[in-house]
Amino acid sequence: MANIVKHPHIQAKLFAEIKAVVGEGAEEIKEEDVQKMTYLKAVILETLRIHPPSTFLVPHAVSEDAELLGYRVPKDTTVNFVISLMGRDPKEWENPMEFRPERLLNRGENGEPDRVSDVTAYKMMPFGSGRRLCPGKRLALLNLEYFVSNLVWNFEWKPVDREGVDLSVKEVFLMVVKNPLRAHVHVSKNQMKA
Repeated sequence: MANIVKHPHIQAKLFAEIKAVVGEGAEEIKEEDVQKMTYLKAVILETLRIHPPSTFLVPHAVSEDAELLGYRVPKDTTVNFVISLMGRDPKEWENPMEFRPERLLNRGENGEPDRVSDVTAYKMMPFGSGRRLCPGKRLALLNLEYFVSNLVWNFEWKPVDREGVDLSVKEVFLMVVKNPLRAHVHVSKNQMKA
């Protein structure tokens, strides 16, 4: 939510997408609704790219001698991925610290975004990859999409003060914000009953 509060144009675009899918008077966004929300999916994935839930994946031992990018990696060496840095790698991502969900959208034949890019597992891995992919990935994404879409649909979010939103994190095993999100939250005009 912090990036949505920090970037009101993204919040407005997300609200417009939700409204286009559910219509004017909907009280709740349902699971079948979020399946149709391409921009919502891009917002969630862009958040996970910059702020993955964990700093590291579970380490693994190399089963045989290998060479990786010119480095010799002997058998039984413990290898780990720092996933908190993968999504911020300037070799893979243009302006990696800029929150820009559009980078994850593919354009359809009509030029409009119609689906989220198939981001290769090696550019960002908030849920791991391959045989060790988190079995709860789809459920986690669905819950995030449901939660965020309902919060944006029912409330308008604004920063508390001119200092804006503090996105600094403490990198321990899990990624944790240093300071809690402070925001003014107002019931959406869409939800006000006459």
